[in-house]
Amino acid sequence: MICTVTFNPSLDYIVDVENFRLGFTNRTSSEQILPGGKGINVSIVLRNLGISNTALGFAAGFTGEEIIRRIQDMGIDSDFIPVEEGLSRINLKLRSIDGTEINGAGPEIAPDKVEELMKKLDRLGKGDVLFLAGSIPASMPDNMYEKIMKRLSGRGVVTVVDATRELLVKVLKYHPFLVKPNHHELGDIFGVKLHTGEDVIFYGKKLQEMGARNVLISMAGDGAVLVTEEGAVYQSPAPKGKLVNAVGAGDSMVAGFMVGWMEKQDYRHAFYMGIAAGSASAFSENLATQEAIEEVYRQVVDCRKNENS
Repeated sequence: MICTVTFNPSLDYIVDVENFRLGFTNRTSSEQILPGGKGINVSIVLRNLGISNTALGFAAGFTGEEIIRRIQDMGIDSDFIPVEEGLSRINLKLRSIDGTEINGAGPEIAPDKVEELMKKLDRLGKGDVLFLAGSIPASMPDNMYEKIMKRLSGRGVVTVVDATRELLVKVLKYHPFLVKPNHHELGDIFGVKLHTGEDVIFYGKKLQEMGARNVLISMAGDGAVLVTEEGAVYQSPAPKGKLVNAVGAGDSMVAGFMVGWMEKQDYRHAFYMGIAAGSASAFSENLATQEAIEEVYRQVVDCRKNENS
């Protein structure tokens, strides 16, 4: 079983507005409505790569119903817990105004709903994969990830955590299989600015010392770094392509890495798959298709071969 958790999913209303003027009526030149949230993004890319999975989380009101409908239409199983009060978020993303976003708050999540999610996660066991991705709503305990990891400890569940600061640091003692900060988030954890690949590797290894098994660090246009539990370090520049939409690129990298790992249990292949999936999404209007990922993967492999020849 492969599951993702999105605590605060959304409908993302993505618009382009030409010549936007503050204080005036503006009209869109293009618009999309997509289900959003880091865990949902992971689920979509997993499904695009042919991997069945179940999306878990909380859904409230008509927006929650629409989120569920849309991900089910994509062929993703959903097991969202209904929340009676409030609405799941609508996030406005103004792509043409330097990536400006207005994100909703989301519904209040009551303690009994949190326990209901925990009981669903109790079904996971040896060899199952769980993705924990994104922020925690203000109404939930700020140690939610830690509680989940503690509850699953010793069951052999393969855990992947994509979170920031304390959310990430607090789970390291439970030895997640993979953590994926970006280089800014990694620097924030240690209170430093990371300027070089050597800096990134050094602090990636620090996360390993704190308990992480494998550390995948995205570096935007500078590529990515992987520090593995076997002691290997892999680095790659970013593939060449036109940046179209950076939303979900990091989530795509996580999904691609894990698909690569499940295919061959080979870290180099998994690393290349992660880079390919993240870059293919960045080069696309929406999250990357399998064909787009495979095309970028070939570019990554060919580039590394040429460097080593």
